[in-house]
Amino acid sequence: MKQLEKQKQTEQEEVMKKRHREEEAEKKQLCGRHYTVSIALPGSILDNAQTPELRTYLAGQLARAAVVFNVDEIVIFDEIGVKETTTTEGEFNGVGKKGNASVQMARVLQYLECPQYLRKSFFPCHSDLKYAGLLNPLDTVHHVRIHDDSSYREGVVLKKPVKGDKGSFVNVGLGKEVLIDKQLKPGVRVTVKMDASTKATKCHRGIAVAPTAPRTETGLYWGYSVRLAPNLGAVFTGCPHKGGYDMLIGTSERGDDLDQFTLTPFQHLLVVFGGLQGLEASLDADADLKVDDPRLLFHHYLNTCPQQGSHTIRTEVSEHMSTARFTHYQD
Repeated sequence: MKQLEKQKQTEQEEVMKKRHREEEAEKKQLCGRHYTVSIALPGSILDNAQTPELRTYLAGQLARAAVVFNVDEIVIFDEIGVKETTTTEGEFNGVGKKGNASVQMARVLQYLECPQYLRKSFFPCHSDLKYAGLLNPLDTVHHVRIHDDSSYREGVVLKKPVKGDKGSFVNVGLGKEVLIDKQLKPGVRVTVKMDASTKATKCHRGIAVAPTAPRTETGLYWGYSVRLAPNLGAVFTGCPHKGGYDMLIGTSERGDDLDQFTLTPFQHLLVVFGGLQGLEASLDADADLKVDDPRLLFHHYLNTCPQQGSHTIRTEVSEHMSTARFTHYQD
């Protein structure tokens, strides 16, 4: 009888533990944000700015709008489709017709997204960033100060030996390094989940987690990633999410009225903005896309500013209006 009672008690404890785990998982599901918002725009819009200062400021405007409306990914594509650049690494090539405005925009966006205490580690002096100091800070959640109490921090792995090669030391913007659980290559950027129990100890500790963990686990907006695409088609094929984007929206003055639009639930939203000549020019420049109407590339093709008073709407203005509306629909 005692054995039966003990077995029954054990089974009840297992049921309670399982129920507790399910409740915790449900709470995590509720408080985390599992959908993503991406935007794509041509780097050629920087060519309309007359000076290097204005080009940098324009990129700063785009970054500011992206973080205000919790954009998770910014894709910059080549509107003409003649440059195969997919990285910001390399020397400065100038701007305008002889340079690569997409690379310059991407580099400025990456610089602004990076927390201030990490910029020296990832951004050496570069002509593209000559006027980046004039820009307003993004002041996002992951740009933590030294005295801020944050569950997560961005850091860079240090070239410092660890006893027994168990883990790595990381600079996360505190007065001293943090020891994480994984041995990583020095110079790598890493997202660290801080161990609150070691806050008052001699050595802070943390766990290396995926960059998406703050968003999916707690709902925090943790900045945006930047991706370069050599043409319009690569915007879609280079999607980092398994299964691709499940909601594609194109913007054009020839699109449907946004006020008559209802957004259905999605997991990964992509909003594509055209340049001065619209998405039609980007489609014509991409030989791999076998359609003749940009409307056929998207689930929805929308006019974000019906009855506009200007012949054209600048991309940065359209981004402000459209992103605000789409994120509002999902919420």
